[in-house]
Amino acid sequence: MTAGQTEIWHNPRCTKSRNATAYLDEAGVEYTVRRYLDDPPTAEELRAVLERLGAEPWDITRTGEQIAKDLGMPEWGRTAADRDRWIEALAANPKLIQRPIVLTANGAAVVARTDEALRSLG
Repeated sequence: MTAGQTEIWHNPRCTKSRNATAYLDEAGVEYTVRRYLDDPPTAEELRAVLERLGAEPWDITRTGEQIAKDLGMPEWGRTAADRDRWIEALAANPKLIQRPIVLTANGAAVVARTDEALRSLG
């Protein structure tokens, strides 16, 4: 895994997120922490991260959260025409973003919910 510019979108209250930082620490990876609930990504940042992940916004949305249910997101369309609606909802409600997301200097990115996902970064 590339050191230096690695960044983790972290929620310290989340077990998966804490496990990911512990993994990075154990691997000796230098990284910065972005507490994305306190410093939410913009829609533009989300688009860039989705491109790096090779994912769509609905792939990284926590649709089981009450906010998502209140917005009706589980019933939203999942087509190119619906993409901006999802991204705007994630930007406005960062709690809906799947965590943690690890971004490396070499352009790789994963939703790091497992050690296997983290190992895939190299």
